[in-house]
Formats: sequence, C-alpha cells, structure tokens
Amino acid sequence: MDTPATGSPADLFEAENQSLLVARASQAAFVEAEPIQCRQALGDLILAYERLLRETRRLVRRSDRAELEMNQLNTRLQELAAELEHRANHDPLTGVLNRAAVIELVNRRFIHEDLALIVLDIDHFKRINDSFGHPTGDKVILGVVACLQAVVPATAQIGRVGGEEFTVVLPRQSEAESERVAEGLRHAIETHNFDLPDGSGVTASFGISWAPSGGDFDSAYGLADEALYVAKRGGRNQVRIAASSLHPFQHEV
Repeated sequence: MDTPATGSPADLFEAENQSLLVARASQAAFVEAEPIQCRQALGDLILAYERLLRETRRLVRRSDRAELEMNQLNTRLQELAAELEHRANHDPLTGVLNRAAVIELVNRRFIHEDLALIVLDIDHFKRINDSFGHPTGDKVILGVVACLQAVVPATAQIGRVGGEEFTVVLPRQSEAESERVAEGLRHAIETHNFDLPDGSGVTASFGISWAPSGGDFDSAYGLADEALYVAKRGGRNQVRIAASSLHPFQHEV
C-alpha cells in the first residue's frame, strides 16, 4: 500500500472518507443544492459504503485466517514441546523412563517420602542376543516391560537403566510390600511366553532397597544393585533384599 510523501501511513478508506465529506456538504446545502447533485452525492456515498463493507469483510476474513493459523501453530509447538520432553525422559525402545529420568524422579521423591527401589536384570540376556540376534533381544525386553506394567501398582514408575536392567520405583512401600511386588514381577516374567526359537523361557533376578525420606538415588541404587548380585550369585531367578536397608516404616492406612 502506498504512503504519502510525508511518511504517514495511507488511509485505507480515504475514498470513502472523501465521499462522506461530499455527502455531508450536500446535506448542509440541501436547500440550495440541485437534485442531481444530491443524487450524485448519495450514489457516491452508497458506492463508497459498499466498498467499505467489502474491505471490512475481507480484512475480517484475513484476520480470522491469521488467528486460526496462529492457533494451529501454537498447538503444534505445544505438541512438539511435549514430544521433545517425552523423548528426553523416556527410553526409545520401551517407552518407560530412561536412567536420567529415574534418577531425577527418585531424588525428588526422597525429599518428602520413604521409597523402595527394585532393580532387576534379565538372566542370561547375552546368550539370547548371541543365539537369536538383537531383534529377538529387543522383543524379550519389550516382553519383560509388558510383564512389569501388568503387575506394578498404579503408584509405581518403571525405568530402564541399562541394556537389560530395569528399576521399579515404589513410593511409600515397605520392604515386605516391595518384596511381594518383586515376587509378582519375577513370577510374571518366568511364566510369560516369549516365543524364543528354542522354546526356552526367560527369567530375571531382583534386588530391593528401602530408605526413609532424605535418601538419594545413588545410595538406594547401590544397595539394590548389591542385593541383585546376591540373587545372581545365588542361582538367579530370585528376589533379594539389601542387607543394609533400614527397618521399614509402618505403612499408613
């Protein structure tokens, strides 16, 4: 759109404004004005008003489209932000929390509440990968996660902290309650049909630690990991509780 030489923005409706001024002048001089002049002024005013309506509607439509596009863009940006956040916090294969997210979760939970941490490792997983290939290994990992998700309580969070190693975060659960959960997980994996080429089954070993509020991930994980290796050395496919865990609190009703 052209602008006057003075640099002031052009009036979009300058023609309509001039027609209005002429119509007002004709109205003021109506007694002296010739009928043909009045008709001409009125006709020009009508044409100007019609153009004004067309331009207004066009601008409104353009504004509506711009607002719709902006809303769609904002929605897409929100979706992308949520997707990026999910990718940053979740394991790409299984969809459960990744190691960094588990560490952050455990440390945040420990600020205000007691916590039990289950660490589990798939038994002889290297043999599965070596014998049947990594796609079968991935299938086993997904099957284990499905078993965990089917058994853990609603308040629990599952994480993948290594290739075949997982954690289950259990807020406000005693050692005894956590042991029952771990035994349920162990049994679910042991009895699950992983459809391996040789017909063999899959098992996992479990270690549990418990600590009151004020703890931290490194300490809780270290204790649970020690208990896990006790289970491994004891023959695998079993649950062990960390010997250094403190006495469990009385679960509130």
